[in-house]
Amino acid sequence: MDAQGRGRADNIDPADQWVLNPNTGEYELRLGPSAPQSSVPSPRRPAPGDNARAPRRRDAAPGATRETRQARGGDVPAPRSARRRSGEPETPQGRRAARRGPVKKKSKAKKVLAWTAGSTAFVLVAIGTAGYLYLKHLEGNVTTTDVGSAAKDGFSKDDAFNILIIGTDKRTGKGNEGYGDKGSVGHADTNILLHVSKDRTNATALSIPRDLIVNVPDCPTKQPDNSEKVIPGTDGVRFNTSLGQDGRDPGCTMRTVQAVTGIVPDHFMMVDFNAVKTLTTAVGGVDVCLAHAVNDKDSHLNLPAGEHKIEGEQALAFVRTRHSWGNQGDLDRIKVQQQFMASLMRKMSSSDTLTNPSKLIDLAEAATKALTVDKGIGSVGTLKDIALELKKVPPKNISFVTVPVIDNPADGVVHKTVIVNQTTAPQVFDAIKNDVSFTEVKKKQKAEKDAEAARLKGSRSAPSDVRVRILNGGADSGSAQETLAWLQTKEGVLKSENAGNAPAPLARTTLEYAPDQAAQARELAHLMGLPGAALKPGRSVTNSQGLPAMTLTLGKDFKGAGVSLTAPSKAPSVDKSTADKVQCAS
Repeated sequence: MDAQGRGRADNIDPADQWVLNPNTGEYELRLGPSAPQSSVPSPRRPAPGDNARAPRRRDAAPGATRETRQARGGDVPAPRSARRRSGEPETPQGRRAARRGPVKKKSKAKKVLAWTAGSTAFVLVAIGTAGYLYLKHLEGNVTTTDVGSAAKDGFSKDDAFNILIIGTDKRTGKGNEGYGDKGSVGHADTNILLHVSKDRTNATALSIPRDLIVNVPDCPTKQPDNSEKVIPGTDGVRFNTSLGQDGRDPGCTMRTVQAVTGIVPDHFMMVDFNAVKTLTTAVGGVDVCLAHAVNDKDSHLNLPAGEHKIEGEQALAFVRTRHSWGNQGDLDRIKVQQQFMASLMRKMSSSDTLTNPSKLIDLAEAATKALTVDKGIGSVGTLKDIALELKKVPPKNISFVTVPVIDNPADGVVHKTVIVNQTTAPQVFDAIKNDVSFTEVKKKQKAEKDAEAARLKGSRSAPSDVRVRILNGGADSGSAQETLAWLQTKEGVLKSENAGNAPAPLARTTLEYAPDQAAQARELAHLMGLPGAALKPGRSVTNSQGLPAMTLTLGKDFKGAGVSLTAPSKAPSVDKSTADKVQCAS
C-alpha cells in the first residue's frame, strides 16, 4: 500500500509508515521519491467524522488546503512558493530560492540504552525526534506516585544522578501465580541503585540484596486523600520490607537506601513481574549462556548447558531462579540477574533492534506500561531526557557491583540473611558518592586536573594566621558551629568565625580566597582535607572585625568536622562485571 493510501486508513501500523534514517538519526515517513519527508510521526490521522483535529505543522504552507495535504501524503505540507510580484511568472531561480537550504547532516544516531531490573525489568528507550504526539501517548502509559520530599522535583541534564530501580514481587497479571510470596503486597525484591556520572563517561549499578538486614527509618507517606502519614521505622529487618510492609511506598525504600549507603537517590523507577516478560518479548528475546544444565522445580526453568535465546515466561523464570546458581542463595542470583541485564542492554544496542521501527515501538509501549515512577520524572520530556543521558555512557564503562556483605552472625548455623561489610562497603559507597568510576576512564582533561592540583602546592601559613568565615551551605544543621569549635580548639585557627547560612545551598564544599590568601587557603585545605577542586580563587570578604577573610562554605557533601573531603582517586577493587562482556550463569 502506498503512503497516500495509508494516510487514509483508520488502523495504521506506525511501523509501516516510519523508518529510521541512519544518516540523520530521525524517523521519517516512508513516501514516494518525489514527496517531501516529515520527521514528526503521526500515529493515526483522524478518520472522516472524527472530532479530533490533527495539530497544524509549523512548516505547513500557509495556503495549503486539506485536499492538497492529502494528495501529498496526509499531514506532509506542500513546499512553499517563492514570493513574486503580481503577474510575474515564477522563474527557475525563484523556485530554487523557495526550496529549503541544504540540511546539515547529523551524526549517526547513538545506540539505544536499556536497563532491566533483575527479576523484573526497567527499560528507557531513547526515541530521539520520533515525534511529540507519540511521546505524549507513551506518557499516558506511565504510572506516577507522589513520594514527597524523598524524590527531587525534576531532573537536571548537567548533574550526576541516582535512580533507584525497584523490582517488586507483586504478582499482577496472568500466569504469575508460581512466583513470589502468595498475596504479597509488593516488597522490594530486586533493588539496583543506578549512578550515572556527571560527565557521562561511566555508570555504576549497585545491587542491594533483598535479605540485607537494615534499619528502616520513619517514612512520611502520602495517603489517597492527599494527607501525609508517618509510618514508624523498624530496626533489624530485611531490606525488602522497606516497600509494601505496613503501607510503605517507594519513598520509604529510597530513604532506607540513603540510611544504609549514605547515597541519596534522586528518583525511583518500579516494575513488577510482568515487565520482564513483556520487555523481552518486545525485543525479540535475550541471549543468555548457561555453564551447566538447569532444571529448577521452583522457578520451572529447564534449559541445557550452552547458549539460549529466552523471552516471556522463560525469561522471568531465568531471573527468578535461585537454587540452581552457586551456593543457591540470593547473592548468586544477583550475579545472574546482572548478566541478564548486560545481555539485554547489548540486545537493545544491536542494529537488529535499532533499525527495526516495529520492534522499537513495541519496546517503547512495553517499557512505559511497565513503569511506575515518582512525579519528578513522570513527564514524557523528562523520561526522554533521562534516556538520552543514559545513551551517552559506553557499555564498557557500565559496572555492575553488589553491596559488600557478610553472613549475619545472628542467624546462627543456618545463614539466611546478610549484613553490610563495614570494612569494605564504605569504600564502595564513597566511590559512588564522589563520582569515581569502577572502570578506567578519562574523567577530566589533564589541564583541569593539573590546575586543581597546583592550588594545593606551595607554602602554607601557620594556623594562627588563617582568617576565615564559615557558612553553612547545605550541610547538617549546626555544622558551621561544630567546624568553628573544632578549628579553634583542635587546630589553632583562632581567627575564624561562624557567619551563619549561605545565600544558596551548594552540592560541594568550597573555599574562596583572594590571591594574597593562597597560603592560608592551602593550610586550611590541609587541616580539613579539602581537595584542590574545592579551592576557588576569587576575592576576600570583610569579617566582623573589618579585616579581610576567606569564605568557607560547607556544602551537602560535608561529613563533619575533621573528616576529609578528598575523594578517592580510584574505586576499590571489587567483584564486578561490565555491560559489554558476555558471561555464563553458573
